[in-house]
Amino acid sequence: MVTENDLNKLRTLQEIIYEKIGLEKNIQEIPKLLSTQEELLTRIKKTFIEKNQDYERIKTEEGDLRNKLFEAETAREKAEKNMDVISTQREYEALDKEIRDAKEKEQQFRKDLQQRERILVELDEQIKQHTALIEQQEKELEERRKKIEEEIEQKRKQVDALREKENNLTENLDSEMVFKFERIIKNKMGIGIVAIKGNVCMGCHMILPIQFANQVRIGEEFIFCPYCSRILYFEESAEGEEDYFNTEDTGSLSDLDDMEDEEEEEEDEEEEKLTNDFEE
Repeated sequence: MVTENDLNKLRTLQEIIYEKIGLEKNIQEIPKLLSTQEELLTRIKKTFIEKNQDYERIKTEEGDLRNKLFEAETAREKAEKNMDVISTQREYEALDKEIRDAKEKEQQFRKDLQQRERILVELDEQIKQHTALIEQQEKELEERRKKIEEEIEQKRKQVDALREKENNLTENLDSEMVFKFERIIKNKMGIGIVAIKGNVCMGCHMILPIQFANQVRIGEEFIFCPYCSRILYFEESAEGEEDYFNTEDTGSLSDLDDMEDEEEEEEDEEEEKLTNDFEE
C-alpha cells in the first residue's frame, strides 16, 4: 500500500535528484567557459608564429638586398676608376652606361632595403606586443582554470552528498522504479510525481480511463501515467470543485498497453536527446 509517507519520500527524492542533475550538468558545462579564452589564446599564438615567420623571411630578404647593394656599389666604383684609363669614345659610352646602370640598381636596392627595414621594425614591435599578450592570456587562463577546478570540486562534493541522501531514501524502494523515476525527472523538468484529480493527470492534463484512475485512488502500488510517465497519486478536489470523471473518450485499461510501449520508446528518445544536449 502506498502511504503518504511514501509519497513524501518520493517528493524529497525528486528534489534531490533534480538538484543532482543540475549540478552534474553544471560540472559538464563549466569547462566550456574556458573554451572562448582558449580559442583566443590559440589565435594569438598562431598570429605570433606567423609574425615570426614573416620577420625571418623579411630578415633574409634584407640580407640579400644588402649583398646586392654592396655588389652594385663595388661595380660602380670599379667602373668610375676605369674612366681614367679609357682611350676611345666607345669605351667611354659603354663604361658610362655601366655606371648609370649600377647607380640605378643602388637606388632601387636602397629603396627596397629601407622598405624591409621599416617592415622589420613594425614586425618586431608586433611580436613584442603578442609576446606580452600571450603571457597575460596564459596567466589569466591559468588563474581561471584553477578557479573552475575548485568550483567543479565543490560541486562534486555536493553531488556526492546528494547521492548519499538519495541512497538513504531509495534503500527500501524498487531499484527499477527508482531508475524510471530519475529518467522522468530528467525528461520532465524536475517533475516526476503529480496528482490525479478525478480522472485527469495534473502533469499532462490528459483524461485517463476511470478504472485506471480508481486504481490510483486505491493506491496499492506506484502507478505511472501512461501519457507523461509521471508517478500518480490521488488528490481530493478542493471544496466547491467536482471530481472530473469523463466517461467519454476515456477508454479502458487494455487501451493503455500500447501507450506504455510507445511511452517507453519516447522516454528513450527524450533521454538520448537530453544526453546529447548535455554533451554539447
